[in-house]
Amino acid sequence: MARSTETRYSGVAMSLHWFITIAVIANWRIAEAAEHAANQEARSAVMGNHFALGVLIFLAIVFRFAWRAGKGVPPPQSGHAPWERVLARTVHYLFYILLMVMPLAGWLAMSKYGSPINVWGIVEIPPLPVAADPDGAKAIFEQHATAGTVLLGLIVVHVLGTLKHTLIDKDGNLFRMLPFGTPRP
Repeated sequence: MARSTETRYSGVAMSLHWFITIAVIANWRIAEAAEHAANQEARSAVMGNHFALGVLIFLAIVFRFAWRAGKGVPPPQSGHAPWERVLARTVHYLFYILLMVMPLAGWLAMSKYGSPINVWGIVEIPPLPVAADPDGAKAIFEQHATAGTVLLGLIVVHVLGTLKHTLIDKDGNLFRMLPFGTPRP
């Protein structure tokens, strides 16, 4: 991974980070709302938004990978302990894996139902050429939900790490991903 000489992420990287963050939390809440829908028709309508937003999250994470590859990332801050660097790297890699795999798994599951994914009437993503398998689709969606729970747990770890660096270490780490404040080298 290329390293930047900057102490903070670029404006594009920051925008992608915060868009993906908000979109993932919104998508979790949308899925939760679907679970409590009054009937199957209402649930399907709500889940349509979940699928559409999942497509946008997938596209944003692909763009983030491309941006990262071209622009690089700031070097790690010098005061972090080795265990902190390993934990941060592990959490980020797990984020990336889940944010790529979860939308693809959702697409595969919808394809096993023979259903396209409609992105708010703008575009329709056709099903993958796979055999119909409603039981397989259901199993994939169950794994997708488990992965979502893991993703939420990783978000908690990420936020706790940010709070530690901001409130205890006072190292300005949070400002690497914000357009204001002063990050420490």
